[in-house]
Amino acid sequence: MAEGAAEEDDKAGKAQGQRNGQREGQRRFAQWVRDYRRLPGIPDEFLGPDGKPRAVWSRFFDAFGALAPDEVERRFGMADRHLREAGVTYRAPGESADRPWSISHLPLLIDEADWKQLSDGIIQRAELLELVLRDIYGEGRLVAEGALPAAAIAGSPEYLRPVCGVPPPGGRYLSLYAADVGRGPDGRWWVLGDRTQAPSGAGYALENRLVLSRAFSDLYKSMNVPRVAPFFEAFRDSLRARADRDEPRIGVLTPGSFSETYFEHATLARYLGFLLVEGDDLAVSDNHIHIRTVAGLKRLDVLLRRVDSNSLDPLELEASSRLGVPGLIDVLRKDGVVVANMPGSGVLEARAMLGFLPALSRRLLGEELKMPHIATWWCGQRSARDEVLSRLDEVAIEGAYRRGVPGFDSNGPVLASELDAAGRRRLSDAIAARGMDYVGQEVVRLSTMPVWEQGQITSRPFVLRVFAAATPDGWAIMPGGFCRIAEQPDARAVSMGDGARSADVWVVVSDKQVSTATLLPAVDKVRIRRIAGVLPSRAADNLFWLGRYLERAEATLRLVRALGSPSGPNKGTAASLQSAERIQRLLVTWGAISQTSRAAPGRIVAEALQSPERFGSALSLVRAAQRTATSLRERLSPDAWQVITEMVERLAVEVEDDDSVLSAAELTLQELASFAGLAHENMNRAAGWRFLDIGRRTERAINTTRFARQFAYDEAGDEDLDILLTLVDCQITYRSRYLLAPILAPVRDLAVLDSYNPRSVAFQVTALNEHIAALPSLKEHGLIEKPQRLAVALQAMLATAEAERIEVKTLFALEQDLLSLAEAVGQHYFPHGPNASRPEKLTGLA
Repeated sequence: MAEGAAEEDDKAGKAQGQRNGQREGQRRFAQWVRDYRRLPGIPDEFLGPDGKPRAVWSRFFDAFGALAPDEVERRFGMADRHLREAGVTYRAPGESADRPWSISHLPLLIDEADWKQLSDGIIQRAELLELVLRDIYGEGRLVAEGALPAAAIAGSPEYLRPVCGVPPPGGRYLSLYAADVGRGPDGRWWVLGDRTQAPSGAGYALENRLVLSRAFSDLYKSMNVPRVAPFFEAFRDSLRARADRDEPRIGVLTPGSFSETYFEHATLARYLGFLLVEGDDLAVSDNHIHIRTVAGLKRLDVLLRRVDSNSLDPLELEASSRLGVPGLIDVLRKDGVVVANMPGSGVLEARAMLGFLPALSRRLLGEELKMPHIATWWCGQRSARDEVLSRLDEVAIEGAYRRGVPGFDSNGPVLASELDAAGRRRLSDAIAARGMDYVGQEVVRLSTMPVWEQGQITSRPFVLRVFAAATPDGWAIMPGGFCRIAEQPDARAVSMGDGARSADVWVVVSDKQVSTATLLPAVDKVRIRRIAGVLPSRAADNLFWLGRYLERAEATLRLVRALGSPSGPNKGTAASLQSAERIQRLLVTWGAISQTSRAAPGRIVAEALQSPERFGSALSLVRAAQRTATSLRERLSPDAWQVITEMVERLAVEVEDDDSVLSAAELTLQELASFAGLAHENMNRAAGWRFLDIGRRTERAINTTRFARQFAYDEAGDEDLDILLTLVDCQITYRSRYLLAPILAPVRDLAVLDSYNPRSVAFQVTALNEHIAALPSLKEHGLIEKPQRLAVALQAMLATAEAERIEVKTLFALEQDLLSLAEAVGQHYFPHGPNASRPEKLTGLA
């Protein structure tokens, strides 16, 4: 009893010590946060106009400082892990690989008064720009009456003459507007630039909110931060309302997976319930835009475009573009589709326009701009050019129409004061010779906000992008935005391509109730549906090849495991060596290794496992699957994407020994099984799942046939047949059925003809028949179409075949038939260009 009591006292003492240490850690951390307020270099956003800490920041840090340091790091790690597992990425301009998304772990806080100023200014500016666009592409009174120089408009590559005189279908030029803003020296918000082309960042702002609100859920709720869902709901409903059908079909037009912000395009499509489409997915027919689907052409009513205007129609705009839809502009003329934003709206992003907006506001709205922008002089006018040249050392020189300064390598502004004499003279001469290409802007110091860096808080400049959506009830403002934080303390411009971080933006309101609206419809408004949905041909094609790439990787991994296993064909006997050479020849044929050799098996299997140069290595195939999956981000679950990412990361780590090779192969095979399980158990049984499984089944049937040709040839011995049973996972089944050493006919039957074996060719062909029969028919002549005809013939042949009569040439013919089936599926369901078919409608009487 005494010993037990002493033990309990010891445990209690340790627990009390831990609690005391935690309280002390919290006290020191809170004190550190309080002391920080008095440190030099305090962020501008932290202090109000009176020089005292803003209430929202004090409130935030009071709660933040109550967290223990290890708890803070745990929550930061949770946020980073979510971003990594969700595969949140972006691509910097000129780069071929995606970068992981970088988020600041502290949000930007804005109080109600500041937000009121921002919202009022953004709404006024959006309405002004809508009126300016309506005039530029309509009556042209502003130019005719001298309020706006014609050269300032016509000099922009975003000014589209083919759109002149074309009323925007749906009634609006701007559906989504954004402005980059920063806080000025007087504490007011200033506009740094307008985004009217296809404003990006809303999807990343949504992702930032999801990450930070989960990591600091209690703090997020206590700060009374409005949700962003009502903004997206209003935007989605406004696009629906502008279509001419009750239940319109809406697509997000993306340049594709190589776009810098493709992840955002997929996020918006998934969150809003829109289709993610590329130019090749669309076709013009009957004065409307249609999507090429596996069921033929389906009408599209609204396009939320993320493609630059000039690339939208190669017939009337940029002829070399492969991103747009031939004939789109003509469809707009005939009011056949709503495009948001209207092509040509990017003309207002030109810095040349900034200097004219104050006067245009007074002219069109009868009021001054509520939120000013940085002073800008367009050098296309003599007076402004002379002003800029006389103050060349005091202003920043920017391109009038594009990012960067013509004639200089910098992507940002050029300061004459930082140039040598020759550079300064070259800049001055360029402005004097062709002033319309340049603007001079006031040098503005960006406001700074707190960021967490290496375990402490520091200050960094930031730019805030605020979004406005046009709705039937006026402009709706996203309560938050997309905040970009510069890495350098003296940054003058911020871009994600320059290595900046992003931050969530919390608008902190008073104690009034925050809306809990979501994009889920109200229960009483839901109409029950059981529909397969629309599957674009491109998405079906990618799903088909995703399944094939993963199955190819699995086949390669099984060969790697068979060759590298201690119990594999490396025992030194003649039969074993021949079997090993057969595996190597197959790996060479598949492009997994360079050539057969007498090299150590460890080196061979390592090359087949993770050689980046060999297109057939497991690493190359999984990377190909990842690239294909990137084009399907809106259709894959986060769990499925995470499994693919983990496989790539695992195989990319260089192995050190034979055991590591086998371990990596085994673990990757387990992850492939996990993906197959996710697809089988979690994917809706619509056409998308079928094409993924068709790809897997087709490739597995082809690979199993090749395994049988290689290891179940007419003179095959026990060693080769045993390898085949291992490759098709049939060792246990064979032993339980026959209780004999491997014999040719039973092994062939099990691998090729047994419809009960989920690895056999017959099993795959049966599944293919079920899938193809369930797919929509493109013709209504009553005859089965080519893919089904080939699948039925294959199934009949396998069902009537006898194992004793199978020969190598029979297996070769079977392999060719399977390849023909795969090609027929592609030609029938994934057509491009004029080959896209429309469903036939029968006429006449039977």
